[in-house]
Amino acid sequence: MESSWFRRRAFRRTVENARASAYLWVMTDRAIGNLLADFDVLDDWEERYRYVIELGRALPALDEKWRNSTYKVMGCASQVWIHPATKATPAGTVLNFTGDSDALIVKGLIAIAFMIFSGKTAEQILAQDAGAIFAKLGLKDHLTPQRSNGLASMVERIRSDARRSLPA
Repeated sequence: MESSWFRRRAFRRTVENARASAYLWVMTDRAIGNLLADFDVLDDWEERYRYVIELGRALPALDEKWRNSTYKVMGCASQVWIHPATKATPAGTVLNFTGDSDALIVKGLIAIAFMIFSGKTAEQILAQDAGAIFAKLGLKDHLTPQRSNGLASMVERIRSDARRSLPA
């Protein structure tokens, strides 16, 4: 059995990785792999929740002009805003997201959603099975029904933004 010193050190290293990878979210497959590995290192859900909160703290600030009803995500118990930015590329329209919440744990869930979807084309976003990633992380079993519904609303909002960016 690992000593608590080793678990604390692993947690600190994991948090440092979260902060360092905050700007690598456009490399989503790598970021998700790192996230899954980090979750494996953390022994209990209290540590995992702290890690999710640290992911949220690492998010870039959301510009105040995006904090309005147009970008507010409905279906979340907390206040959540997600702003899509699109860029035309030869591969298709790529979407990157910024967002924020008034709840720390929700802000961390936003960060996880952005790891999954940001930097991908609209087609890739629509094809991505976020539920499988959430299941691998254990989020399905450890979030309250309200948080799970809010997370589903965030994913649906991101998918809706991707659908809107597709050519007619």
